[in-house]
Amino acid sequence: MSTPSSSATAAGAPLRGPLLWFAAIVLATANFVAVLDMTIANVSVASITGSLGISSSQGTWIITSYAVAEAIIVPLTGWLAGRFGAVRVFATSMALFGLFSALCGMAGALEMLVLGRVLQGLAGGPLMPLSQTLLLRVFPAEKATAATALWAMTTLVAPVAGPILGGWLCDNYAWPVIFTINIPIALACSVVAWRLLRRYEQALERKPIDLVGLALLIVFVGALQLMLDLGKEHDWFESTLICVLAVVAAVGFCAFLIWELTEAHPIVDLRVFRHRGFVVGVVTLALGYGAFFGANVLTPLWLQSWMGYTATWAGMTTAWTGVLAIVCAPVAGGLMSKLGVDPRRLIFAGVLWIGLVTALRSLSTTDMAYWQIAIPLLVTGIGMPFFFVPVTALGLGCVEEDETASAAGLMSFLRTLSGAVATSLVTTGWEDRTSVMHAELAGVVDATGETARTLSASGLGPDAVRESLDRLLQSQSVMLATNEMMGLVAASFLLAALVIWLAPKPRRGFDIAQASH
Repeated sequence: MSTPSSSATAAGAPLRGPLLWFAAIVLATANFVAVLDMTIANVSVASITGSLGISSSQGTWIITSYAVAEAIIVPLTGWLAGRFGAVRVFATSMALFGLFSALCGMAGALEMLVLGRVLQGLAGGPLMPLSQTLLLRVFPAEKATAATALWAMTTLVAPVAGPILGGWLCDNYAWPVIFTINIPIALACSVVAWRLLRRYEQALERKPIDLVGLALLIVFVGALQLMLDLGKEHDWFESTLICVLAVVAAVGFCAFLIWELTEAHPIVDLRVFRHRGFVVGVVTLALGYGAFFGANVLTPLWLQSWMGYTATWAGMTTAWTGVLAIVCAPVAGGLMSKLGVDPRRLIFAGVLWIGLVTALRSLSTTDMAYWQIAIPLLVTGIGMPFFFVPVTALGLGCVEEDETASAAGLMSFLRTLSGAVATSLVTTGWEDRTSVMHAELAGVVDATGETARTLSASGLGPDAVRESLDRLLQSQSVMLATNEMMGLVAASFLLAALVIWLAPKPRRGFDIAQASH
C-alpha cells in the first residue's frame, strides 16, 4: 500500500496558473453550498409545514436537526482528516452531501426529511473547515491572503443568498428543489476536488478516537435538542418523555464532562476552559449567535404567516441583514489587524448596535410597509462583522498556540449548538405567547359589539363575522408575541455586550483570516 506522499508525487506537480484558481473556486463553491444550506431552509419552513401538514414548531426541526448534526461532527473533523486524509474526507463529504440532499428532496413525511437533514449536516460539517485548510495548503504563502479572501467572501455572501434563493425556489418551483439543487453541484465538486487536490494529500496519522466521548456527546446533545423540540407538544414536564429526556441530557452532560477531563485523547479538549478570555468569548458568542439565529428564523415565519409575504419576498427582506455586513467586514478586519484596536471594544460596539436595532424591532406593528421592516434588518448588518470575527479572534488569542485547533473546533461546536437551541426556544416561546395573547385579547376585542354589527351591516353572515374577528384577533396576538420575542432577543444581545468586558485583552494576536470561520 502506497503512502500518501508517494501517491501525491504520482498525482502530479503542484497546481499553477488557471488550474490553481480553478481549484480555489471549487473549494470556495463547496464552502458556499455548505453555508448556504444553513439559511436556505429558513424562509422555506412555512412552505414545508403547509405541504407536510405539520406545525411551525415542528417545521423548525428541519433547521435544528441540520445544526445539531453539524455541531456534533465539527469536533471530529481534525481526527477524520488525520486518519483518512483531508482531501479524501473533503471529497467524500461533498459527495455524501449531494446524496443526502437528494434524500431530503424525496421526503414525503417529516420523519424522513429530518433524517435527511441530520445526514446532510453530518456530511456538511467538515466542508467548511476543510475547504479553508485545503485552500491554505494548495496556495503558496504569497497568495494565501487572496485565497482566504475568496473563501471568506463565500462565507459572507452565502447567508445573504440563502433566504433569497430559498424563497424564489419555493415560490416558482417547490420546496424539495432547495435541496435537490445541491446534487449536481456537490457531485461535480467532489469529483473535481479529488482529481485536482489528491496530490496535496499528506501522511496519515493513526490517532485514537474517543468513542466514549463521542457517544456521550451525541446522547446529551441529542436528548437536549429532542426535549426542546418536543416539549411544547407534550406539555413540557407534565410528560414522562420530556422528564426522561431532561434526565438523560443532564446525566449525559455530567458524564461527558468527567470523561473528557480525564481522557488522554478527548474528542473535545475541555481544558481550554481554564482560560478566562476563552470562556468569556464562548459565552458572548453563544448569547449573540443564538439570539441572531433565533431572530433570523422567526422573521420569515412571521412575514409569511401573518404579513402576507411570499417566500421570495420574505427571503429578499431577511437577506438585507447581510448586505452591510459584507461592506463593513473589511473595516472590522482593518481595525484589528492594521490599527490594533482592542477586540473587546469592537465586540461591545457591534453587539450593542445589533441589540439596540433589535429592541426597535420589538415595536413593530401589523401595518408596517416593506421598507419599515427591511431598513432595521439592513442596518443590523453594520454590527455583524464587528461581533463575529473579533469574538473568535479574542477567544483563540487567549489560549496557548498548541490549543488553537481544539479551541476553534469547540467554538464552532458551541456556536452551532447555540443556534439550534435558540431556534427551538424562540419558536416555542412565540407559539406559547401567541396563545396567551389570544386568550387575553379575546375578552377585550370588540367588547361593545360595534365591529361585529358593522361587519354584519356590510353583508357578512354570522360565521363570516366570527371568522373575520378571530383573524384580526390572531393577527394582533402574533404581532404582540413576535415583539416579545424580539425584546428577549435584544436583551440577550445587550447581555452579551456586557459580558465581553469580563475578558482580559488577548495575550497574543490571532490571524484575522483564520478567525473568519
